[in-house]
This record gives sequence, structure tokens and C-alpha cells, in this order.
Amino acid sequence: MAWTSRDIVKLLRFGVSGVMATAVHAAVAMSLIVQTEAPPMLANALAFLSATGVSYLMNTLWSFSAPVHVRNASRFAVVSTLGLGLTALVSGGVQFAGGVPWSGIAAVACVVPPATFLAHRAWTYR
Repeated sequence: MAWTSRDIVKLLRFGVSGVMATAVHAAVAMSLIVQTEAPPMLANALAFLSATGVSYLMNTLWSFSAPVHVRNASRFAVVSTLGLGLTALVSGGVQFAGGVPWSGIAAVACVVPPATFLAHRAWTYR
């Protein structure tokens, strides 16, 4: 599948959506931890769900200009879950190799967003 200027716009919008979803995740997690003293694991799980919802809506309506639909929502959830698994694998691999935490975060940032973009482009919004 060849890349077009339209694909580049989708990629840039996908990046902006990712930054926004990350901000939502951080805000929800920190709010739950600070204001309700929720355990970090619970706070981050709820924040992940919130950020995934924001990400789905932004990417569906803006990045990929698609309608909100059960089919692409379920596919988005599958790709997001696989992305979470890939995040664990990449960060765990860096840790196993002796890397410092920041190198694991950098590796995740370099691997997971491009992989999920390609999956959404090829499958979620097909």
C-alpha cells in the first residue's frame, strides 16, 4: 500500500491524538492518586481506559475521518490491547537487556505508536 499525502496527514493527526490521550491518561491517573488516594495500579488502569476512549474518538473522527461504529470500535480495542502488550514486551526487553527506565520509555515511544498506526491504517479503519 503506497503512502499518499493524505496518509501523512493521518499520521500527523494520529500523533497529536496520541499526545492528547497521553495527557488525559496522566491527568486522570494523577487526579485519582492525589485526590482519592487510589492505588497507582487502579488509577493507571482507569486512566488507560479513559485515554483509550479519548484516543478512539479523536482518531476515528479526526485522524481517520471515519464514523463511530461498533466494528471499528472493537477493532480499535483489539489494537489498543495489543499495543499495551507490545509496550510490556518492549519495556521488559529493554529492562532484561540492562537498560535504564528512560531507555525503555524511548524504545516504547519509537516502536508502539508506529505499529499501532499501521494496524489502524490497515485493519481498524479499512
